[in-house]
Amino acid sequence: MSTEALTAADLRDLTAMVHEVLADASPAESVDDASTAARVWAALDAVGVTRLGLDEERGGSGADLVAATDVLRVIGEHTAPGPLAETSLLGGWLLELAGLDQPDGPVSTGPSDVQAEREGDAWHVTGTVDRVPVLPDDGVATTVVALAQTPDGLGVVQLPELGVRTQVEGVSVIPGHNLAGERRDQITIDLRLTHLSPVPDTARTELELRGALSRAALAAGALRRTQDLSLRYAGERVQFGRPIGAFQAVQQQLATLVAETAAASAVVEAAVRRVATEGFGTPASELAVALAAVRTAEASTTAATIAHQVHGAMGVTQEHPLRHATTRLWSWRSEWGSQSRWAELIADRAVTATGAGLWPLLTGVDTP
Repeated sequence: MSTEALTAADLRDLTAMVHEVLADASPAESVDDASTAARVWAALDAVGVTRLGLDEERGGSGADLVAATDVLRVIGEHTAPGPLAETSLLGGWLLELAGLDQPDGPVSTGPSDVQAEREGDAWHVTGTVDRVPVLPDDGVATTVVALAQTPDGLGVVQLPELGVRTQVEGVSVIPGHNLAGERRDQITIDLRLTHLSPVPDTARTELELRGALSRAALAAGALRRTQDLSLRYAGERVQFGRPIGAFQAVQQQLATLVAETAAASAVVEAAVRRVATEGFGTPASELAVALAAVRTAEASTTAATIAHQVHGAMGVTQEHPLRHATTRLWSWRSEWGSQSRWAELIADRAVTATGAGLWPLLTGVDTP
């Protein structure tokens, strides 16, 4: 596969470029506009970063997981809309795992309950795919893929391309949105397909882990945005003759916000490095992703609360950029597994590793 790691300098250049692209394509005042997601997709696709971590020979952009998640952090920081994580880490990965080429447009997927049964030379595929991000633009169709359970194991099904007004026989779309206003559709399937690509039985677990890591990376970026907006506002807003950031009570709150942001970022980086080294299939990688999911969810709750306390009523207005960041933090913490779901996994590991195995589990360092 042509998915090579980038140097530290290359990663800095990559993220700087994405920052620059998104500053033009997704300004804060237009994040909610229906056309912004399509504009973001076109701008990022033009510079070749929509399929990072995917094999170039199959239509991917190359590079590796570290580069893909670094870009997701920047996307989260700019609160840029669109199925960007799905195209690179989730739906695009499913296509690659199934040996299929990447389409020209975005690829998306979601948690699925889909079954496939043989009927002659075709497959009868039924079920639902939930919380599917799609590109809300008539000009660019989204390719939706899903895991399907067959009598012999798991397979990947690729649905006909879906546009905003596209009607596909056997595919019913119920448009939906998360708290941040991002598209999260429910897709019901009852159709016959001539092709279904088998994939390993571990694909469902890995897809969930990839989903959790993608949301943690996005949240790390949105936390940075929340932090920066709060620090800036505290320095500009004057009360009783001085900036509110000069008051000790506000300083203590801001210090907590900064600490939460830094802690979440560090845990996400550790998880990415672990998975980039070992893959998603090891117990250590699974634990690292669970820790990243829990820590970013905790930080999201704390940081959003503090940020809105600092901003007051202004921060919840429709046009204020803080709302774009915090509503995403609240939404992403429950996608691809809730905080409690991942906390249970961590607790189960701790219980199982009692005795000599507990110290290495908690610290990553072998017992002397």
